[in-house]
Amino acid sequence: MLSHSIYFFISIFLLWFGADWIVDAASKIAKKYHVSDLVIGLTIVAFGTSAPEFLVTATAAFKGLSDISLSNVVGSNIFNLGFILGLMALIKPLPTTRALAYRDAPILLATTALILGLAYTGNLGHGAGFLLMSILITYIVYLIVHSKRAAKSLAGIPKGDEIEVDMTWKDYAKLLAGFVAIALGGEFMVDSASAIATHFGVSNWVIGMTIVAAGTSLPELVTCLSAALKGRNEMLLGNLIGSDFFNFAGVLGLTCMMRPLEVSPEALPGLAILVGMVALVWLFIRTGWKVSRTEGAILVSLSLLRWVQDFML
Repeated sequence: MLSHSIYFFISIFLLWFGADWIVDAASKIAKKYHVSDLVIGLTIVAFGTSAPEFLVTATAAFKGLSDISLSNVVGSNIFNLGFILGLMALIKPLPTTRALAYRDAPILLATTALILGLAYTGNLGHGAGFLLMSILITYIVYLIVHSKRAAKSLAGIPKGDEIEVDMTWKDYAKLLAGFVAIALGGEFMVDSASAIATHFGVSNWVIGMTIVAAGTSLPELVTCLSAALKGRNEMLLGNLIGSDFFNFAGVLGLTCMMRPLEVSPEALPGLAILVGMVALVWLFIRTGWKVSRTEGAILVSLSLLRWVQDFML
């Protein structure tokens, strides 16, 4: 039991720092080759912060642990929108935008509701994975196309005024090290979490929804906390909603394309709660065009209550 606990904490360390290395190195490499910040955020950075979820979800799927695969994604999204978003709002109210209220949040809600509907079939197969990946690609293409106007405004900048990026061969090594770290971290986390669940008689679903989900969400927590401390609160909502969308459409979609997932009846209440959580966040985004401290407290409380309920069942 002690060895499994040690491996679990080692996996958190690997996932945390591995994702951080990927985001940092990939951002420098992308900027070096003049890739826009929008594309960086939606692809490389989004992949970097969601890499732990993908590695844990895919590893669990190939080990036949479908409950951990699905519960990790569901639990991570609840943790992101409940605990992390709520905690950031408690630190300082978060301003919102019309784009978040009328475009991004509704798309996340629709995608979450779609997965809940598909889950009632008892299986998320190759078709579901292809559908989710198609939604993700369509959404990214849409954002890129509509960002061209902003990109055109930068076209007139003289080449001599371009910002130099301090990127060296070490960043490529750092990127590779990040992928190795999250690969090992995903392997360690799935094996140790499954063993701990068996030892205490707790289901894999509960472990995936709570401990594993919190562990794979550490990159988002650290990133958001850093942004809050630097006064960049306007970025938080977009990052968290974007990460949740990428987790469902990208992580779950790609996993299902590689290996279909069986959906246990235990998963349905968690998915339904997540649909309600996304709807509540959408409401908070629209009220007063900010997420207040009171609303943040509500989100944190709901997240903690969900944890207590999971362990009591």
